[in-house]
Amino acid sequence: MRNRPFRVTGRRPYSSVVAEMHDATEEYLETILEIEEEGIPPIRARLVERLGISAPAVSETVNRLVEQGYAQLLDDRSLRLTAKGRTLAVSIVRRHRLAERLLTDVIGLEWEKVHREADRWEHAISADVEEKLVQLLGDPATCPHGNPIPGSAHKVDVRGSTPLSRVDHGTVSVSRISEKIELDDDALVLLAGAQLTPGSEAVVVGPAPDGVVVKTAAGEQTIPIRLAELMFVTPTA
Repeated sequence: MRNRPFRVTGRRPYSSVVAEMHDATEEYLETILEIEEEGIPPIRARLVERLGISAPAVSETVNRLVEQGYAQLLDDRSLRLTAKGRTLAVSIVRRHRLAERLLTDVIGLEWEKVHREADRWEHAISADVEEKLVQLLGDPATCPHGNPIPGSAHKVDVRGSTPLSRVDHGTVSVSRISEKIELDDDALVLLAGAQLTPGSEAVVVGPAPDGVVVKTAAGEQTIPIRLAELMFVTPTA
């Protein structure tokens, strides 16, 4: 969750409380969908990890999502989005990733900064603005981090991509990075400095005790294993 401004006096207006609840609902649904995209069962522990919120707070919000018909809690304690919840989640993820494209492709914001900034934009983009963004950007298939934009007419084929940690050697092209990395500002700065953003090429030199050694236009780099496991690459001829 993003930090909220601290109010020193008085009770918050009802509209402010409702807005915060609405943002929390959208943020949770967005996170559940992103975890699903990575093939990981969306359980409450994963939400605690991704959102950096206490387990009791996550349980409270999850219970509210279930009560409001956005999600179902299955017997194995994993979460499943309902049709209502999935529709809203897809809309949020789509607006977020379109905002990221606008920030990089048009405004020129640095790659490592766009995820945080798009978090602020996604809740304010209306359907009309979304339509104009699609026209302006040419209906992009992916966000700047290589993840697919739901609803795009241009589909991206991620088959054949594999975590960098599983590549022994050879030339690869960076396909995408996990949403989990996008929450780590230091990791984003490291990858940007190493020129390991989606679309860039690298030569995998081999494994190292603390990661994977690669050579890029920025020189030889050792990518920590925790990042290499969350970066997806495609071998090139």
